[in-house]
Amino acid sequence: MKKSLTTFMVVVSAGMVFTACSDSGSDSGSAPTPAAAQVNTAGYPIVKDKVTLKFVSPKNPLAPAFGDMTFFKNLEAQSNVHIEWNNIPSDGYQEKKNLLIATNDLPDAFYNAGFSDYDLTKLGSEGTIIPLETLIDQYMPNLKALLEKRPDLKAIVTAPDGHIYSLPYAEEMNLVNMPNQMFINKTWLDQLGLKMPTTLEEYHDVLKAFKEKNPNGKGTVIPLSFWFQGWCGNEGDLLGMFGAPDVSMDDHRIVKDGKVLYAVAIPEYKEAIAYFHKWYEEGLIDPEIATVDGEKLKAKGKTADETLGSFIWWEGPEIVGQDRMKDYALLPPLKNKDGNIVIGKTNYSEYSRDSFVITKTNKSPEVTARWADQLYEAKTGIQAHWGPIGEVYKEENGKLVNLPVPEGTTAGEYRIKVAPNGPLAVTKEQFGTLVDMEPRAKQRLDELQQYYFPYQVKENYPFVFLSADDLDKVNQIETQLKEYTKQMKAKWLMEGGVDAEWDSYLKKLDQIGLQDYLTIYQKAYDEFKKAGQ
Repeated sequence: MKKSLTTFMVVVSAGMVFTACSDSGSDSGSAPTPAAAQVNTAGYPIVKDKVTLKFVSPKNPLAPAFGDMTFFKNLEAQSNVHIEWNNIPSDGYQEKKNLLIATNDLPDAFYNAGFSDYDLTKLGSEGTIIPLETLIDQYMPNLKALLEKRPDLKAIVTAPDGHIYSLPYAEEMNLVNMPNQMFINKTWLDQLGLKMPTTLEEYHDVLKAFKEKNPNGKGTVIPLSFWFQGWCGNEGDLLGMFGAPDVSMDDHRIVKDGKVLYAVAIPEYKEAIAYFHKWYEEGLIDPEIATVDGEKLKAKGKTADETLGSFIWWEGPEIVGQDRMKDYALLPPLKNKDGNIVIGKTNYSEYSRDSFVITKTNKSPEVTARWADQLYEAKTGIQAHWGPIGEVYKEENGKLVNLPVPEGTTAGEYRIKVAPNGPLAVTKEQFGTLVDMEPRAKQRLDELQQYYFPYQVKENYPFVFLSADDLDKVNQIETQLKEYTKQMKAKWLMEGGVDAEWDSYLKKLDQIGLQDYLTIYQKAYDEFKKAGQ
């Protein structure tokens, strides 16, 4: 997965209070100049005399300071390069990152950078971050070989001006385009003599029974919860039952018959939100739903007494824990009122171009490039992605084999604690040859192939790189669109009123710039298809 589950690929938001976390015992002072560093272009160590680089990275609350991670200690021992980390809590990362850039208080590099395409083109053209293609050619043999073998990856990271400003990430597991699975409390179904629901109306009746019959005996049952507008575990497939499978909550772009649509501005969405408002009125949807995020959902799943009747997430144990998961079962996709199953397909890619950038203040870009290139060694990248040998893996006959997950934690939580992610590439041919797929990932893939993929819509919006001019226009529109549509979705879900306010809502979207936004993305989509990509 990308973005850790929680950020395996960093999807973070702005606006929280910032508290930085730096590792202790770091060497201070500026890094030596490249000439003084005597960079070895091959082999290890990278430098004879230790070099210190300063990196900024977001960090999940469950993760330790990066300087304390075994993975980075191993890299330092191999490379003789010390990283002085400024770990920013992920919830406040974008805000702090933007502040660092605005005040020119730049690190040597941003790791798990989380730079948007707009950031890359703007900061690249301004010189705040530097082009990397020459460094790749001269100091990054692992990445250079990968990009020669995979020109598609090179195309992904190449900006419209021809430069590469950020290093690629790849994880080819075929998991990210389906971010949601529904789970239901099977113990409660059996206790109440109910069958596994197969239709939306049967699901409604089960949730109503959970609400009214109090199966936990405490009066604290939450029939259904999910991550409202989350990147995973969201309401997208519920909306999809009405023909608006909006599972890409960070952009709301869907494609139908080659036409790019804004999923929260079509009649099917209006019908869906009016329908699920009735569920909210009946007490079937979490009363706190508008503020439920991933961490809050996990807390609700791990209360002393079971409270969740049903929930939506990437995988069940992350929410309720491995022991409690025995009470829950996967809820296969439900038929809608027409008897059809409609599953959305996200616009999330198995690839990204926001993993690592080097700034203009870096005095040792060659050292930095060689350090980052370590992560494109296959087994090193695997360990960055899932965790190091000795903690997550043992090596048998040249292959990394999973060790048991420590008791008292889930695989997802443990991964956050031991694997920093970053610039890396785990390609499909490595599974089964260099590394075993995580058991939970294999289980999820099997479930998706059996229950979800057969019903998934065929079209989604591709991973395109807009021109600098188009990115500038989109940047002026998109934030307002997201804020307004999220605000109105929460209002309509909890308070109702979508029928009365729909026309004024559409008018407001057009005033913000929705039609220009759609025109830009339609043009890019048509060009992408014309190029045969």
